[in-house]
Amino acid sequence: MKKSLYAGVAFVALGAGAAQAEDVTVFGPWLGPDQEMVETVLADFAEKSGHNVSYVGSDSFEQQIMVDAEAGSAPNVSVFPQPGLASDMASRGFLTPLKDGTGDWIKENYAAGQSWVDLGSYTGPDGEDDLYGFFYKVDVKSLVWYVPENFEDAGYEVPETLEDLKALTEQMVEDGETPWCIGLGSGGATGWPATDWVEDMMLRTQSPEDYDAWVSNELPFTDPKVTGAIDEFGWFIEDARVAGGRGAVASTDFRDSPKGLFASPPQCYMHHQASFIPAFFPEGTEVGLDADFFYFPAYAEKDLGKPVLGAGTLWAITNENQAAHDLIAYLQTPDAHEIWMGLKGFLTPHTGVDLDKFSDPTLRAMNEILLDATTFRFDGSDLMPGGVGAGTFWTGMVDYAGGASSEEVGKQIQDSWDALK
Repeated sequence: MKKSLYAGVAFVALGAGAAQAEDVTVFGPWLGPDQEMVETVLADFAEKSGHNVSYVGSDSFEQQIMVDAEAGSAPNVSVFPQPGLASDMASRGFLTPLKDGTGDWIKENYAAGQSWVDLGSYTGPDGEDDLYGFFYKVDVKSLVWYVPENFEDAGYEVPETLEDLKALTEQMVEDGETPWCIGLGSGGATGWPATDWVEDMMLRTQSPEDYDAWVSNELPFTDPKVTGAIDEFGWFIEDARVAGGRGAVASTDFRDSPKGLFASPPQCYMHHQASFIPAFFPEGTEVGLDADFFYFPAYAEKDLGKPVLGAGTLWAITNENQAAHDLIAYLQTPDAHEIWMGLKGFLTPHTGVDLDKFSDPTLRAMNEILLDATTFRFDGSDLMPGGVGAGTFWTGMVDYAGGASSEEVGKQIQDSWDALK
């Protein structure tokens, strides 16, 4: 077998001998159209490598991969929707470190490369830290949605700094307009949209190191840095700044919230939400024409660069063979990214891709935000213990929208975390 290059220059295919081929199984969370798209990428890898590749998807991935690993029947490569589970499995010896040089390649070829290395590095069973996860296919959350025609009619311009965004918010209020539509309602998950706001505000008021310390609870929810970020969110939900007033924020469903952008006259002018939200825009809305987005900007005065909040999938080796390492090497090639870029629903931090390969100009514009990032951080609530990140953090933000102070809410959430220790 020819050696694959892990320095990121190229993926070197197998030689001609059939005996060199191996089977490689891939298990992930994608079903339906996403499964078809990842299989298109894997077919290209199979053709170029000579390996035999099979993919299996499951909507119970998180439970099943642990069952398979404990039974000794894990797939060769697993696609994790969240780093937390991968970290847990690495600590138990269920993951294989990636080849030497992979981290250097990521730092050189991914925008905000150190962020991706940090997110994929965990402590192994020997107590040593190593790189276990390779991020491929990510999502962006640091977006503000608006209707260009509304901005044009009112004479508003897209802000480039958070200072400008706050000034625009105040200008809209002075003009008798309502700047924001915000809804936290989501059935049993009510409150989660506010956690995205707080995470974005942590990245815009504190260092990436402080964000990481907060996510791991080394920086508690009661710390003024955290309660300050909560209050930064609170600034945007003051009565005059949000549709329906502060009292309506928690009771408005997040799926209904952006509809105010499209009312006549507009019920609001801006909506902070992730890249998926157009699915809940009025039927027939064309993104880029009827609606558009801009980067949720950072404070110029704080000099924290251009942080981006998001999520994504990481690929890790759960049953080692050479073909698994070859697949990780293949994911470093532009082809592996450009194939999915030409389909739909794909963003990448790979700086070496040809952006003209995007079939969707909206995704290209989002990807440009991702490539312009100086720091990328994963959705913090998804990395916290479930009882906190998908529990008291959600309910605490509902209480905050209802009038509780950031200190009260911070203590409530911290108490729940302390109870887990």
